[in-house]
Amino acid sequence: MAQNRLTRFLRNEWIYIVFSVLLVLFPHIVGGITGSSPFGVQRGSRFIMSGAAVYWMSILIDIFALSVLVMSYNLMFGFTGVISFGHAMFFGLGGYLLGMVTQMTGLPPDLAFFVGVALVIVVSAVLGLGIGFATLRLRGVYFAIFTLAVSEMVLIYFGRWAVTGGEDGFALSTIPVWIDAAQSRINLYYVSLILFAGTFVFIRRLVNSPAGAVFKAIRENEMRAQAIGFNTLRFKLLSITIASVLAGCAGIIHALLAKKIGPEMLNVSHTVDALLMTIIGGVGTFTGPILGASGLTLADVLLREATITIGSLTIDIGDSWLLILGLIFVLVVLIFPFGIVGTWNRLRMRFARR
Repeated sequence: MAQNRLTRFLRNEWIYIVFSVLLVLFPHIVGGITGSSPFGVQRGSRFIMSGAAVYWMSILIDIFALSVLVMSYNLMFGFTGVISFGHAMFFGLGGYLLGMVTQMTGLPPDLAFFVGVALVIVVSAVLGLGIGFATLRLRGVYFAIFTLAVSEMVLIYFGRWAVTGGEDGFALSTIPVWIDAAQSRINLYYVSLILFAGTFVFIRRLVNSPAGAVFKAIRENEMRAQAIGFNTLRFKLLSITIASVLAGCAGIIHALLAKKIGPEMLNVSHTVDALLMTIIGGVGTFTGPILGASGLTLADVLLREATITIGSLTIDIGDSWLLILGLIFVLVVLIFPFGIVGTWNRLRMRFARR
């Protein structure tokens, strides 16, 4: 029985297992190909973070953080049908709260780090629950506008608060050496990978559970879900609270990598990016948000300094990136109306029926 279960698990999940192994080995694979060390270049007792392996780890860490943010948005928007324009607030608060505890309390770095992480989780959960409880009785665009207003209030407050450096923000310099991106980037890489993989597995199990079935029932027809006896407000609160905590954790990773915290982390553009990546990858799918986040991030990295020459016309991709992103979005919506993964799943089901 146990052997049959293991065989079925390996047969169904082999692609995720292979992908996970590749991500675990990624720093060493890149290091082997490029001849660089994933630990950086040793100078005396310290390691200087330079080389191709370190550079590509930074990009992957950024993708992991963005993927967690987009997966959390997809849980709320794609699986529960709740659209919010204030998700960037939790992302930014994740960085700010961690930074304030590590930089301003005088606690030892290791203790301050874990206290900061715990504070981010608690504050994100309480704030998400409070906002949800106060506003989820609003429907559709009214809830979205309210969350945008709250998010902008927080952005303006931190942008003018002298304690956190106002619009300039502040540097994240007092953090434990073992997770410092400037000294131990490979450790930050594996911490980010654990958060990324844990978020994927957790959301997948949650959505496939009875609670997830109620999420999807709310998304399809909330009044019908209420009519058959579900307390839809309670399940929407659960969804928005979990999504808020995950967005806060994504903000922690982003802040640790950038080592700088400022009001830009609270900007609504992070919410818009999460929305676009979700739609491009596939709303209400498990891998779509990851595909959207990784695809757009890699495209930005690889094309940022590229130029295209057509006759006498030279187009700088970096300068025109927002325009190109808009065109990608329009093309994906026209060609893949359910997102890349969503459209692929529908085509596969259609061919399977024949």
